[in-house]
Amino acid sequence: MDLIQTAPLEYIIGGLAAAVGLTIWAVLAGAEERSVVRSSLRQLDDYEVESVRDQDLLNPLAQRAFLPVLQGLVGLGRRLTPVGYIDGVRRKFILSGNPSAEAVDRFLAIRVVTVVLVPVIFIMVYLVNPTGLVGLKQHGTFVLLGLALMLGPDAKLNRRVAERKQLLLNALPDTMDLLVISVEAGLGFEQAIDRTAGAVPGPLSQEFARMLGETRAGSSRADAMRAMEARCDVPEIRSFVLAILQADTFGVSIGRVLRSQAVEMRIKRRQAAQERAMKAPIKMMVPMVFCVFPALFVVVIGPAVIKIGQNF
Repeated sequence: MDLIQTAPLEYIIGGLAAAVGLTIWAVLAGAEERSVVRSSLRQLDDYEVESVRDQDLLNPLAQRAFLPVLQGLVGLGRRLTPVGYIDGVRRKFILSGNPSAEAVDRFLAIRVVTVVLVPVIFIMVYLVNPTGLVGLKQHGTFVLLGLALMLGPDAKLNRRVAERKQLLLNALPDTMDLLVISVEAGLGFEQAIDRTAGAVPGPLSQEFARMLGETRAGSSRADAMRAMEARCDVPEIRSFVLAILQADTFGVSIGRVLRSQAVEMRIKRRQAAQERAMKAPIKMMVPMVFCVFPALFVVVIGPAVIKIGQNF
């Protein structure tokens, strides 16, 4: 009786397993066939694909699956963003050292996704509410998540711009010293920049190398240096560019101008360090008043308060 009752169940399980196996085999066979077709078409140099489906199979899966979605999000972002916002984003990407158009498109797609997620967060916090938050905690959670989604991408981009400007500013005095040594050793200005760009890695050397590339491509030194100053947007680099352009215009010695600029950069860096040192005690007052002093008062005055309370 037990064998008779369990036999149909075993047949059903076996049939389901066979069906699942056949399905997996069919999917794998189709995938292998498409892979063979793509590899065969790639090996043919002068082969012209006539079928649209075969042409699509030549592209990677990521391009076929995600590129249309990305293009749709970018188009939606361009239509919904305010006037001048895209130009500002493109300018910030240039200042961050990534001037590619693909980076701007990805940023716009991320902005669309973050804006769309705000209503989703509202539904999750107020309607679904899986964590059971109520009252002020519920409102605070929605506000924090909403601000993170709305302001997070722009804040991250602004931080990248500020970090790159700081790297440029930190590398400028040492680079100026190397330029002075190279020019006074007998090298020309462009040869000195080439030698310095190869010796000091970093974003400033990359900008110098790009400026040299533009000069060798046919652009004038003035135009290339102004373009470099626009890509950096650092006041010290602007001062350096103006000094070099004025030296070229009036025939002043480049070595003398570079030495004066190097001394000025050293003085400015020392003054900036002194300014930060003067601001440090004021900035330390906030954590000391709200974090250190309360704990100190509890440790020092707490036992006395407890003793007084027990006596009275």
